[in-house]
Amino acid sequence: MFVSGFTFVRNAIKFDYPVVEAILSVLPLCNEFVVAVGNSEDATRELIESIDSPKIRIIDTIWDDSLREGGKVLANETNKAFRELNPDADWCFYIQGDEVMHEKYLETVKQAMIQHKDDPKADGLLFHYKHFYGSYDYVGESPRWYRREVRVIRRNPEIYSFGDAQGFRKGDKKLLSVKKVNAFIYHYGWVKPPHAMQLKQETFHKLWHDDQWMEKNVAKAEEFDYSNISLLGQFTETHPGVMLQRIKRVNWKFDFDVSIKRYTLKERFKLFFEKHTGWRPGEYKDFRII
Repeated sequence: MFVSGFTFVRNAIKFDYPVVEAILSVLPLCNEFVVAVGNSEDATRELIESIDSPKIRIIDTIWDDSLREGGKVLANETNKAFRELNPDADWCFYIQGDEVMHEKYLETVKQAMIQHKDDPKADGLLFHYKHFYGSYDYVGESPRWYRREVRVIRRNPEIYSFGDAQGFRKGDKKLLSVKKVNAFIYHYGWVKPPHAMQLKQETFHKLWHDDQWMEKNVAKAEEFDYSNISLLGQFTETHPGVMLQRIKRVNWKFDFDVSIKRYTLKERFKLFFEKHTGWRPGEYKDFRII
């Protein structure tokens, strides 16, 4: 079985992305790993080179900063990396620069790849998600956080990243048919030093919105205000081993009283149905479970 890994990144140091940890977390499963490194204002390319693995292959890309609608440039960069993968790969593991998989899931994912490798109906594998917020001690519990996403796909020329690169489509905008795998992706996109988080907000909203929207909706501040959140839970498990050194370097404090639950009526409704049926009303899905 041949497995290709891929991701894209730009300004990883400037925005404090754990992209090295993301790559290392899935690298044991991969025979090759392609990183599309965009035109950066920092030493992102050198950072990726520091991984020093013969599996890593860097392609240099230029982001189209004129694409300011729906995060399309992110899908474009994902597709650039995807097209560079070995055409004979059985599976392709996509990991974003702020996503990390715990090493305890490596064998589970490997076995799922083996089990479904020869099933022509399976376009990919579907993962559960944990979304961290504010610090490494809290996870989001609101139904506004997405629960699952496809992160392993076929090396199929009909499959492509779409939208803002959160998911994939096949052919004429068809949903992927996927198998569930009992593994979690840990999403650390909302855990950064407050200054880096504010900088990310000011920069990345430009990939979705015009200047008028930015002026109206993105607060100008030195640091991001993490306090404007509800429905967080305490994280009591272990983080992936590759994240431990990064966690030790944390130099900001975020405390949250998890006993305070500020539900909206809509959140109560969705969580009630999810608890009793497993179904979340109104949930966006870009896949079909088989």
